[in-house]
Amino acid sequence: MQLSLANVQILFEKQKKATEYLEDYKKIYTLAENFTTRSLMVKVLFLIFHGFDPNNGISKKISYQVDALKACGMEVHLCYMDETSSKRRMIDGAVIADYGNGTMSKIRKRTEFSSIVRYAIDTNIEFVYIRSNHNANPFTIRMVKRMKAAGMKVVMEIPTYPYDQEYEAQGITKQIFLDRIFRKRLAIHLDAIVTFSDYDTIFGQRTIRISNGIDFDSVPIKQIINDTSKELNLIGVAEIHKWHGFDRLVKGLAAYYAQPQEYTVRFHIVGYFYSEENEKEFRQFIADKGMESYVILYGKKHGKELDDIFNMCDFGVGSLGRHRVGIQKIKTLKNREYAARGIPFVYSETDSDFDERPYVLKAPADETPVDISSIINFYRRLTLTPQEIRNSIDNLSWFHQMNCIVNNLQLNK
Repeated sequence: MQLSLANVQILFEKQKKATEYLEDYKKIYTLAENFTTRSLMVKVLFLIFHGFDPNNGISKKISYQVDALKACGMEVHLCYMDETSSKRRMIDGAVIADYGNGTMSKIRKRTEFSSIVRYAIDTNIEFVYIRSNHNANPFTIRMVKRMKAAGMKVVMEIPTYPYDQEYEAQGITKQIFLDRIFRKRLAIHLDAIVTFSDYDTIFGQRTIRISNGIDFDSVPIKQIINDTSKELNLIGVAEIHKWHGFDRLVKGLAAYYAQPQEYTVRFHIVGYFYSEENEKEFRQFIADKGMESYVILYGKKHGKELDDIFNMCDFGVGSLGRHRVGIQKIKTLKNREYAARGIPFVYSETDSDFDERPYVLKAPADETPVDISSIINFYRRLTLTPQEIRNSIDNLSWFHQMNCIVNNLQLNK
């Protein structure tokens, strides 16, 4: 065939259409592949009964858990409360129930769970992960029973157990009056209770024991090795309650400085206090002990400001007063953050993930002042680098921990 200009144009148009058809086919194939992959995913509803603020420590933990479940091959939807304008129950940013404002809205947000069940059934949810708000009652029991009747697997995470004495210590036991009555009845209908403790059963239900995890991407390692020949800087990060026992460290500093000291030790406290009354008492306690020059209160910090404080400090202070609320065994997030940052630390509870680590100093679980000299001597003997400390907890990633739940419940298809 003689290639005239007209023939060249015809061939060009045919090639152009063939290319367009090929691109359309690729798009259709990709959509089909994505649809097939998505349809094979286990659909998960992650249910919390409170608000969700990305800057809040608890919400960050929930985000890490959700991301970890997604990394395990799950399709995850997050249900939470939004009370910015009215009390609304949300799933992935969409409103599923609006309770309005006023007294009735406060009641309805605690009793109306039909919207959650309806969503779960309509979207073919297969697994429901509930974060306990210590709110066992006839309404949460009915919700779980309906989910189970629809063929869903349901577990409930209890972030801290036991928890009764935390309420007793704050004089607010009436808040869990109904929970105490109904929690065993609720537990019967669950597939398991997820716990960060070492208990095999809780409220008569079997447990899936995991550790609080860490999101390594969100916790930078300590970048600066400070000169500690003349001073040591301690850091405690928390939403400060009496069970953190920071007063024991202040007492220890007061005892240390009761004699002239050439070696300086300071305690940097980051975080807000649970109540204004607690903060007032603690500030007065510091003043009474004459420790204003050695105890620095920063308030809540995050991002670069928090990283800078960590780089300035050398040694972490975990919980020193869990015995005050009857807790002996617990796996706190803060211990894991200190290890991920690459710094040694002290605490007084039992944490099986860390008790035998060479970079951990155990304080007695009592009311004695923390021995500052023992911290100094312990730190001087330590030879591990920040990277070595961080590497020691590779198994504590959130992916690893949430995958334990997935495997336990045989969720993978």
